[in-house]
Amino acid sequence: MRWLSVVFIAILMSVSAFAQEAEPANETPWQATITGQLEAFRSADAEAALEFAGAGFKAQFDDPELFYRAILATGYEPLARSRSHTFGKFTQIGEIGALQEVLLVGPELGLFSAIYEMRLEEDGWRVQGVALRIQQGIGA
Repeated sequence: MRWLSVVFIAILMSVSAFAQEAEPANETPWQATITGQLEAFRSADAEAALEFAGAGFKAQFDDPELFYRAILATGYEPLARSRSHTFGKFTQIGEIGALQEVLLVGPELGLFSAIYEMRLEEDGWRVQGVALRIQQGIGA
């Protein structure tokens, strides 16, 4: 009888864990920033895209169009013109930092993985930098 109780509890716990994994996770504040910037890039809204960037980018690019062109010219076109994105793993660094993996489907259905460095600034979570790499496969 005791063995049956243990099996029942184990099954109940695994079903409960599966149900929790199936529910969509809430977007973190830095993920909302990443989504906002990607949507701005996709609609070619250079001003909005720069607003989501960190203070270092804003100091370097007083003209949002120059920022947008620099993104396209330096190998980040798959990010700026991505078709879709999903969030992978993240690591929070204290209260003011995070590294976030983002999986992207590029403009020609190529797959890309990006690691975003995020920092909490006075005006909210902002993008500090992105490392982008090609993944094997084709997106849909």
